[in-house]
Amino acid sequence: MMPDLRPMTDPLAIYLNDHLAGSSAGLELFRRAASSAEGERRSTLRRLSREVEQDRNALLDIMARLEVPVRHYKVAAGWLGEKVGRFKPNGQLGGRAPLSALIEAEAMLLGVRGKAAGWRALRIVASHDDRLLVDELDALIARADSQLEVLEQIRREVAVEVFVAG
Repeated sequence: MMPDLRPMTDPLAIYLNDHLAGSSAGLELFRRAASSAEGERRSTLRRLSREVEQDRNALLDIMARLEVPVRHYKVAAGWLGEKVGRFKPNGQLGGRAPLSALIEAEAMLLGVRGKAAGWRALRIVASHDDRLLVDELDALIARADSQLEVLEQIRREVAVEVFVAG
């Protein structure tokens, strides 16, 4: 008997696993950015890291409800991609370059924008699949929107630090 290949070729399964890979990379990035920050920014990024972890867990719960198997190779690729990205030169040979914080802020913004888009896409699916909870997705969308506001403020502050006050 042939194994069920539908989850491997189903567009929603592929989409959710791609978002899970991105979420894994994003969580690592948030944790690294938080560990490198100081003062209130560190506290803010730690809080956002916890929220991103909760969002990743919500995605895993949704995948389980939809019976979408986790493709561990995609999760590992996302994690590895974040680690490789750390080696990008940012204008300083030794130690952490000031530009790194700005690149991280922009990458976190992009990641959260992608996450928000994913929640919005699932919100559309929810009107056709009662395994998805509209209220849960609305809350996840609202949290992503809130995270975007905070990250945009951080990005602006860091840009001033790097380019103006530097």
